[in-house]
Amino acid sequence: MASISPSVQPDDIVAARELLSDVISPTPLLYSRVLSEEAGGPVYLKCENLQRTGSFKVRGGYVRIARLSDAERARGVVAASMGNHAQGVAFAAGLLGTRATVVMPERAPLPKVEATRGYGASVVLTGASVEDALESALDFAARTGSVFIHPFDHADVLAGQGTLGFEIIEQCPQVRTILVPVGGGGLAAGIAVAVQSLDPSVRVVGVQAEAVPAFRASLAVGHPVQVLAQPTMADGIAVQRPGDIAFGILASRADRFVFVSEAALARALLLCLERAKQVVEPSGAAGVAALLSHPGEFEPPVVAVLSGGNIDPLLLSKLLRHGLSAAGRYLGFRCRLPDHPGSLAGLLGDLASLGANVIEVSHERLAPSLLVDEVEVMLQVETRGPEHCEDVKAKLRAAGYAIVFS
Repeated sequence: MASISPSVQPDDIVAARELLSDVISPTPLLYSRVLSEEAGGPVYLKCENLQRTGSFKVRGGYVRIARLSDAERARGVVAASMGNHAQGVAFAAGLLGTRATVVMPERAPLPKVEATRGYGASVVLTGASVEDALESALDFAARTGSVFIHPFDHADVLAGQGTLGFEIIEQCPQVRTILVPVGGGGLAAGIAVAVQSLDPSVRVVGVQAEAVPAFRASLAVGHPVQVLAQPTMADGIAVQRPGDIAFGILASRADRFVFVSEAALARALLLCLERAKQVVEPSGAAGVAALLSHPGEFEPPVVAVLSGGNIDPLLLSKLLRHGLSAAGRYLGFRCRLPDHPGSLAGLLGDLASLGANVIEVSHERLAPSLLVDEVEVMLQVETRGPEHCEDVKAKLRAAGYAIVFS
C-alpha cells in the first residue's frame, strides 16, 4: 500500500481513520466541573488513557505497520520507546501478523515492559534514554532488515495520531482550545492538521515538561535542536529533539507552547485521579497541568487530551504524595525538642488540636549539630489544604516550636 504524503494532509488522516475503524473505538470526552471553574468556561477531558494499550500511540503504530508491503512486514518491525509506543507497536504487529522487536531504556517502567511482552513483542533493554534506545533500534534495523517504526517522525504515524483530532471535533464541535502533551510532537501535529481543516480558528496548544523544553529551544532558532534533558516524572514526553515533520507543522499551526513544572504535573495527576476518576500517567496529565498553572489563559471551551494512562503503581503512590504536597495537603517539617518524657507527646497533642493528621514520625538524637539534651523530630502530617497548612505553621511557631518546614 502506498505511503501517505510526507506533508500530511487532512485526506491522509481521513484514510488513516478508515484503517483504524475496526481496530480502535472513540474514547470518551468528559466534562470537568473543577477545571471549568479554573478556566472560566467549559473544560473537557479527552480520555485517550482509556484507549486500547492505554494511550494514543496505537493509532499511529497501527497505521504505519498496516501501510507496509507484505514483503516489509515479512521482515518484521522494530521500534524504540519508553513504553507507550512500544505497546502500540507490539499490539499492532500482533494484529497484522508481523514480528516485533522493541528497544526500551533500561529504566523503562516495569509494567510497560511486561505489557509490551504481553502483546507478543521481543523486548531489548538498553541505554539510559529514549535517544539511546532509538540509536540501538536503528542499528538493529540495519543489521536485520527489520522496518523501523519511528514513534513520531513519520507521516503515517502523524496521520494515525491525527485521527484523535477528528474525534474531538465530533464530540465537541464548539471547542476553541485543545491542550496536547508534546514530546516529539506527532500527536499535536496530527491533531492540528485534522482540527484546523474543519475549523481553522481552533487553537492547538502544545504542553511540554519544563525539564525537557525541546520546542522552546527549537522555535527560538527555527529548526529542531536537541536539548539536555533534566529529570522529569513525565517520561512519556521526555523527548530531547522534536520530530522534523511535526516541527514543520507545529511551527506554523500551534498557537503557543506551555512548559509545566514537576509540581504542576503532580497536582494534575492527583486532580485527574481524585476529581475525574481517571488514572493518568504524568505525561498524559500535562494538559491539565497547563490549565492549573495558567488559569484563565485559554479560551474555552477547552479540551485537554489525557494522552496515556500506563503508570507503575509504585510510581503512582509516590507521585500522589508529591501531588498532595503540591496541593497543600501534606506538610513536612523538622522540629527540635528537649529530650525528656512528654516533649513529643506535647507536640503531637498540639498538632491534633490543629486538625493535622500525623502520618510519619522519626527521631534523630546523634546529629553533631544537636545538643546533648536535644532531639530532632521529622514529621509528615496531612492537612486540609493550603490555608490549613499556613494556619498550622503559624500556630506552631507562635507556640514556640523551633521548626524548619520542607
